[in-house]
Amino acid sequence: MKNILVIGSTGQIGSELTMKLRREYPGGTIVAGYIPGAEPKGELAASGPAEIVDITDAARIAELVDKYKIDTIYNLAALLSAVAEAKPQLAWKIGVGGLYNCLEVSREKGCALFTPSSIGSFGPGTPHDHTPQDTIQRPKTIYGITKVTGEMLSDYYADRFGVDARSVRFPGLISYVAPPGGGTTDYAVDIYYSAVKGEEFKCPLKPGTYMDMMYMPDALRAAIEIMEADPEKLKHRNSFNIASMSFDPEIIYNKIKEYVPDFKMSYDLDPLRQKIADSWPDSLDDTCAREEWGWKPEYDLDSMTRDMLENLHKKIL
Repeated sequence: MKNILVIGSTGQIGSELTMKLRREYPGGTIVAGYIPGAEPKGELAASGPAEIVDITDAARIAELVDKYKIDTIYNLAALLSAVAEAKPQLAWKIGVGGLYNCLEVSREKGCALFTPSSIGSFGPGTPHDHTPQDTIQRPKTIYGITKVTGEMLSDYYADRFGVDARSVRFPGLISYVAPPGGGTTDYAVDIYYSAVKGEEFKCPLKPGTYMDMMYMPDALRAAIEIMEADPEKLKHRNSFNIASMSFDPEIIYNKIKEYVPDFKMSYDLDPLRQKIADSWPDSLDDTCAREEWGWKPEYDLDSMTRDMLENLHKKIL
């Protein structure tokens, strides 16, 4: 049995992860934590308990851990990359201050803790092709800085206090369920919406901009599998590279055209997003995740594209 608190349950990842956790642990209690103005709706609201919880309020987190006998916290509260650049103080408050609250509650209450990191934790000095698990990071964005800080702080709490803190470095995540939320990789979600709607897609990134991407079902699986992994086999904790596919705008555009032959794309570059994308890896080496806890993606670009188009047709048309 698992009793889990998902903080940020109505966000891009949380809305899908909360439902998957409820399916995976039907005998447990999966609490959907949310902030006012972002209330759960539909099946997410109807399928289990929901509570207001602000990541910056440690006392409230501890109160819910006691109320529901929580053993695991999924901390998904964060500002995405482009949004964080516009609000750096808030990005730090949520990304680092909020994580500190979760770590302290986990230390006091004996909870396991998952907090995702990102390819944004790497910087321009990082090897861009097959980026190693352990390498220089030094990001140039506040988003990336909060992620590196979070990795180090989580490892500190694991080493110093025995907190079972674990995480993965998510690539760009692609989903037909939740709308994009201001991330640099979100063009790879928007492009499918344009294709299904019959609209020309205006790409904010230039040709040749490669980034690691992953289909949401694989990402959700990774978030659960890392927390289920045998701790004795983990040489790393915070945070594991995980990978699935790497492409640039031209590659994904041409793949979609195989299924939507009349689809058109032009370029309308966003300098901020381009600068962020250029500082991130082209592809990640996820050997450590494969060896230490058996990570393996199930989707490639073709199978993801077919599934995205099929489900967006049902959703939009």
